Amino acid sequence: MSMLMLACKSILNRRFTVLLTLFSIALSIMLLLAVERLRSQAQESFTNTLSGTDLIVGARSGTVQLLLYSVFRMGDATNNISWQSYEHIAADKHVAWAVPLSLGDSHRGFRVLATNENYFVHYRYARDQHLQLAQGKIFADKYDAVIGADVAQELNYQIGQDIILAHGTGEVSFAQHADKPFRIAGILRKTGTPVDRTVHITLAGLDAMHEGWDSGAAPAIGETHRADAHDMHDENSHPANITAVLVGLNSKLATFRVQRAINEYAGEPLLAIMPGVALQSLWDTLAIAQQVLRVIAVLVVLVGISGMVTVMLA
Repeated sequence: MSMLMLACKSILNRRFTVLLTLFSIALSIMLLLAVERLRSQAQESFTNTLSGTDLIVGARSGTVQLLLYSVFRMGDATNNISWQSYEHIAADKHVAWAVPLSLGDSHRGFRVLATNENYFVHYRYARDQHLQLAQGKIFADKYDAVIGADVAQELNYQIGQDIILAHGTGEVSFAQHADKPFRIAGILRKTGTPVDRTVHITLAGLDAMHEGWDSGAAPAIGETHRADAHDMHDENSHPANITAVLVGLNSKLATFRVQRAINEYAGEPLLAIMPGVALQSLWDTLAIAQQVLRVIAVLVVLVGISGMVTVMLA
């Protein structure tokens, strides 16, 4: 009897074990392919989140940390930067535009981003695509809010609804700005970026909302007042501090010069990063974990194949 016949009979006699071995090999191959697919999709998603921004400026911390909290809404800033620093950056002759960002509040688990109209003009994603409205309009009043597509879909929000924002970025907050509700003025089209899960408000609205919160806690009962169109904060007011600044330059050739000038700014410790370089640092940090997953998947495949061969030859 030939070896082939013996192998076939051996497989038939152990068909249950063989099926289990084949199943484990198939799962291992699927795991290997899934790891590669997830890696490529994650890189594509992160890369498409921000386009056309030359520098991101924030309080001095880590390069990756600044990228994560300012662009991807992951984590929190260790410190803020002053409005004067933003004005200093915006006034640089090499700077074409500068967009202030202020984070730190939330709405039912979604991050709140305070900014100005320039954000909707200059923020680009996925190879220079601009943000577009699906419904409504950009800020017409300081208590207007423009929400991302996922916020509108998951919470079933419509234009004209009032929403209450909360202090802090946790899923649950016991410190809410109930005395100053915002009204949904616009809903953005789907972008596939963190913008979809963001509630955008005006800097003037943020400043008014935090009146009396200097200590980080809500003002005492009786000190709050219902916001109206004639309160002490005008449409051009702004918070004393912000979280980060997106910067576009007149020429790419000035990138390193402006970055160095910001990093050496004497007014306060600042950090200016190039988004592409910071993103590459993130991938370098995750490279070891990705390699470990690949090795595990390959080892499982090899173990399954060796088990199959052992069964056939037994």
